[in-house]
Amino acid sequence: MTHFATVLSAAMTVETIDRNLTDAVPKGHVRLALATASLCGTDLHYYRHFSNAGFNMQRAVTLGHEACAYVVDANGSTLTAGKLVALNPIINCGTCENCSAGLENHCSNKKFPGSATTVPHIDGFFQAAFDFPATCCYPVPDGTNPEHLTFAEPLACSMHSVTMTGAKQGDRILITGCGPMGLLAVVAAKAKGIDVHVTDVRGGPVDLAVQIGASRGFVAGQHDPDNDSYDAVIEASGSPHAFNTALDTVKRRGKVSILSNIQLSDVPVNLHKIMLKEVAVTGSFQFNAEFKQALDLITSGQQEFEQLIAARFSLADTRAALDYMLAGKAAGKILIKPA
Repeated sequence: MTHFATVLSAAMTVETIDRNLTDAVPKGHVRLALATASLCGTDLHYYRHFSNAGFNMQRAVTLGHEACAYVVDANGSTLTAGKLVALNPIINCGTCENCSAGLENHCSNKKFPGSATTVPHIDGFFQAAFDFPATCCYPVPDGTNPEHLTFAEPLACSMHSVTMTGAKQGDRILITGCGPMGLLAVVAAKAKGIDVHVTDVRGGPVDLAVQIGASRGFVAGQHDPDNDSYDAVIEASGSPHAFNTALDTVKRRGKVSILSNIQLSDVPVNLHKIMLKEVAVTGSFQFNAEFKQALDLITSGQQEFEQLIAARFSLADTRAALDYMLAGKAAGKILIKPA
């Protein structure tokens, strides 16, 4: 079977190719046709540098780990041909100590598509057809919008960050950064009955965050949130400046959850405030049970996701989509469509 695929062959270089799938679907896998995919900041790092967080690509690879697809060949699984499925990109072993504890995000033998963290690399979802483990495919109710379903993976990541804060209904949290992950963190926190405030250097994304559920928004440098006033803060921008804001605004003995990949810079970070305020700082990496929670929220219809779609590009225009994201033009998710 020949299909259309995109390949990142070097930094800032995306090529389109015809790729062949074997006639036989591998055991335990199903054959899928892409329904919708979306761009992640991780994809952008690989596009810019051919590496991310110290992991260097060793060969050309197809990017993409946020997607949903239609089943083409169920290959003996319980799935049915034509069914729309959400794709959990975490391919975990299910048997290691972390998997047994429900911590699939820390699986000792984890594989992840479109990433240099898995060697040999596994091609991701920015292609028209592919085979993927049946256990990672989650069927959804008929009528589910595939454009909204592609939010499952990033929404699950944002939900996990909320989980890591320990915030509960009635608490107040601040989210620093209103990029796609920050916006989805607003959705995740709102779904738990948490009062959400946001801050960003850009007014447009702040306004969007308020439209989708934040009760208050601050444009940094014009209006700033009060210090020592939040039960928890989610850092979603990747900026050391924002991390300092998190340390300033969180209450004493509060918690800061880092959803972003904070970039190294010459900006001094006020680490002494962690000690003085007894702040608990925690990372937030991927997700566990939150993937199913994200699916429940998306398919329930309780949240409107249309406002979070910034742009749509065809699979053939994946490079243009990445350039659009690189230019900072998107105040939401950029979708990749098969045609």
